[in-house]
Amino acid sequence: MAAHLPTLAEARSAIVAVGRAFDARGWAPATSGNYSVRLDDGRIAITISGRHKGRLSEDDVMTVDAAGRALDGQRPSAETPLHAMLYAGHPTIGAVLHSHSAAAVALTRAYPTAPGWTVSGHELLKALPGITTHDTSVTIPIVDNSQDMGQIAATIRPRLLALPPPPAYLIRGHGLYGWGRDVAEAERVIEAIEWLIAAELAERGFAGRPA
Repeated sequence: MAAHLPTLAEARSAIVAVGRAFDARGWAPATSGNYSVRLDDGRIAITISGRHKGRLSEDDVMTVDAAGRALDGQRPSAETPLHAMLYAGHPTIGAVLHSHSAAAVALTRAYPTAPGWTVSGHELLKALPGITTHDTSVTIPIVDNSQDMGQIAATIRPRLLALPPPPAYLIRGHGLYGWGRDVAEAERVIEAIEWLIAAELAERGFAGRPA
């Protein structure tokens, strides 16, 4: 199972903090992005649709059941099914975060047919779960964007079963999904991959590298 499963109050506080941090880094423009946490009672806490992530309050975090259905009469993010899919298939996941950086969008648009992005040799790879050396490679899957969340989920689900499993995936022209055993680990994954993407673009003159 995931590490510590928090209460709703704990999850709300953590999500509000992540929203402010991501907004400050330019990873949550307008009302983009969505964040969720698996709760100790089996529910999922997730951001309400249409909220600016840099100005979240605890009232902007609602609850859904394991299938992503609203439990308190409010409207969750349209991408809630992508969060629910991760929790259902991976019991060690305790938090899912979705950033919308310009760098991530640029990388995926630079290679419109690449199935993934491979990064090698960076010291910061050690920030990702299970990695202890820079002398390795990690491939982050890329899936095409769609307004049909079921289509995205069906496409990415089998690719998350790779060994070792990826810590995140990219939606082309859209952004990055990362996760972890808790919010702190998920935030570290997002921060590391966003940095690695920016470094790759800078190194290669704003052109990424396909898998």
